[in-house]
Amino acid sequence: MKKYTIYILFISLAFAACKKDSLDRFPQTSISPNLFFNTENDLALYVNGLLSMPDRNTYLNDQSSDNVATTANVEVKNVMAGSANSQNITSGWDWSRLRDINYFLENYNKAKVTDDIKSHYVGLAKYYRAMFYLDKVKRFSDVPWYSHTLNPGDKDLLKPRDPRALVMDSVMADLDYAYQHVRESVSTGTPGKWAVAAFYTRTALYEGTYRKYHAELNLAGTANTFLEKAAKVAGDVMASGNFSIYNTGKPDQDYATLFNSQDLTTNKEVILANIFDYAKSRSQNVNSVVFGDYEQAPAKDLIQSYLMKDGSRFTDQPNYDKLGFVKEFENRDPRLAQTMAYPGWIKLPDTKPYIQSLNKNFTGYHQLKGYVNSTDAATLNGVDFPVYRYAEVLLSYAEALAELGTLTQQQLDASVNLIRRRAGMPDLNMAQANAAPDVLLQQQFGNITSNIGVIVEIRRERRIEFAFENTRYDDLMRWKAGKLLAKSPEGMYFAGLGKYDLTGDGVEDVILIDQSLTIPAEDKKEKNSLGVKLNYYRTGTIGSDATVYLKNVTTGSNMVTESAVRDFQEPKYYYRPIPQQQVLLNPNLKQIFGW
Repeated sequence: MKKYTIYILFISLAFAACKKDSLDRFPQTSISPNLFFNTENDLALYVNGLLSMPDRNTYLNDQSSDNVATTANVEVKNVMAGSANSQNITSGWDWSRLRDINYFLENYNKAKVTDDIKSHYVGLAKYYRAMFYLDKVKRFSDVPWYSHTLNPGDKDLLKPRDPRALVMDSVMADLDYAYQHVRESVSTGTPGKWAVAAFYTRTALYEGTYRKYHAELNLAGTANTFLEKAAKVAGDVMASGNFSIYNTGKPDQDYATLFNSQDLTTNKEVILANIFDYAKSRSQNVNSVVFGDYEQAPAKDLIQSYLMKDGSRFTDQPNYDKLGFVKEFENRDPRLAQTMAYPGWIKLPDTKPYIQSLNKNFTGYHQLKGYVNSTDAATLNGVDFPVYRYAEVLLSYAEALAELGTLTQQQLDASVNLIRRRAGMPDLNMAQANAAPDVLLQQQFGNITSNIGVIVEIRRERRIEFAFENTRYDDLMRWKAGKLLAKSPEGMYFAGLGKYDLTGDGVEDVILIDQSLTIPAEDKKEKNSLGVKLNYYRTGTIGSDATVYLKNVTTGSNMVTESAVRDFQEPKYYYRPIPQQQVLLNPNLKQIFGW
C-alpha cells in the first residue's frame, strides 16, 4: 500500500497566438504577475506546474538503440536509411516550455518571502531549464540560449545559434545554482537536492565524455572539467549516506523489485520516484505494449552482453553464437532473467510455463522489465517508476574517474561492485580487466585509448543495469559509437527446421516447417510427449510470406528482423537539422555538420 501520493496543482497559462514560434508569445494569465507572485504557495503552485518526469512508458523508449529490434517508425532508422532531411525532420524545435520557465524567473522576485524560499524555487526552475537545454544540445548541439522571455519585435527572435560551449556552461551554472539552493526536504514525488545532484552528475558525464570522443566539436581540452564535476557531485551523493543499493540478499529478485514495486518512496536506492496509485486515480498500465510483439523486442546482442554467473564472458564460450534459447539463459547474470522472459517463466493467470511466441520482424525474446505479472487491476496500475536510481550515480562516478584515469580499485568497490553484488555477481577487478579486455567490446569501442578493459566493463554494466530504461541511445551518442546502430538487430538462433524446446523441460514446444508447407489443422497437429500440440511456424528468409524469418533456413541461423540497409554517417548523424521552416523564419539559423 502506498504511504504517500503526491498531487500536483498545475497553473494554466493561456498564450496568445504566436508570430513565428512560441518564443514570441505574451503570457496571458487571469491574474497579473504583480497579484500572483506574492506568497510561497504562489511560487510552489507555479513551479509544481513545471514538474515533468518520465513514467513507465520509458520501458518502451529504447527503440533508437541497439538493445532492441523495432517495427516502429523510429527517427534514427529513417536517418540511417538516408531519407532524412530538414524538410521531413520537423520535430524538436519547440520553445514553449522554456518560456514558461523564464517567465517564472522574471517574476518570482515579486513574492514577499525570504531569500532562502525564493532561492529554492529559483533552483527548481533552473533545474528544469537545464533539462530543457540539455535535450536541445543533444539534438542540435549549437542552439540559441535564451535567459528571458521574448516578445514580438525582440531582436533576439532572429539571433543565430549560440556555441555549444556557451550553452553548456549556462546549463552547468543553472545546475550548480540548483544544487546549492534546492532543499533536501521536499514533497514526496517532487525533485529535491539529491534529485538535482543525480541529474547534475548525468549532465556532466554526458558532456564530458561527448567532448572527449567527438573531435568535430574541438572541445576535447575542456572534457575533464565536466568529468571532474560528474565525479565530484556523484561523490557528494555517496558521502551523504542517504542512499544505498537495494539488496536484501536475494540476487534472483532484488533487481526486479525496482521495476515492479507498488511503493518506491521508502526504497533507499530510489532518489526520485514517479508515483502511481490506482486507488487515488493516478494509474498507468503498460503491460500490453511492453510484453509480446508490440514494436519492440530485445536484441540478441543485448542478451549476449550479459556475463556468466561466475563473471566470465558469455562470448568466450565455444560456439556461443550458436546456442539456442534455453542454453543462453543457463548460469547467466541473474539480471538477465529479471529483464527478459526466461525458459520456464510462468505468465499469470497461466499455471504452465510460457512458450515464447515467434513472429516475423521480431526476435523471439520478450521483455520482462516494465511488465507486471499480475491480473489484479490495482497491482497493474499502481507500480511506481524510478526516475533516478542510486545505481546510476555509482556507475557515473566510476565511469568519470575511469575516463580521467584516476579510478582505483577501492573506488570501484564502492561503486560498480556494490551493484554487481546485489545481483550475486563477482567483483570487477580493475587490474584483471585492463590486462585482458573483452575483445568484442574493444572492437565495438575502438576509440578508447587508456583504461580500456575497465572502461568497457563499466559500459557493459551500464547496458545491463539500465536495459530498457532509455539510457543506451544517449550512451552510444556520447561515446561516439553510433556505428553500432548500423547493424540490424537479430534474434534467437535455430539450427534449422525442426522441433525445439523453449521452456527448458527437455520437451519440444514449437516446430519450424518450411514456408512452402501449410500449417496443419488443429486436429492434425503433432503433439509432444506431454500430449500438448506443438506450435507451428512457417519458416523462410526475410521478405517471404513466412511467419518466422531466418537468415539461413537450411544450415541454421539467427532470426532476422529487417532487410533495410543501415548506414551511420559520422559525424552528421549524431545531430539533427533545424527544421527548414524555422530556418526560413530566421535566416540567421545555419545548418551544421553537413545537414
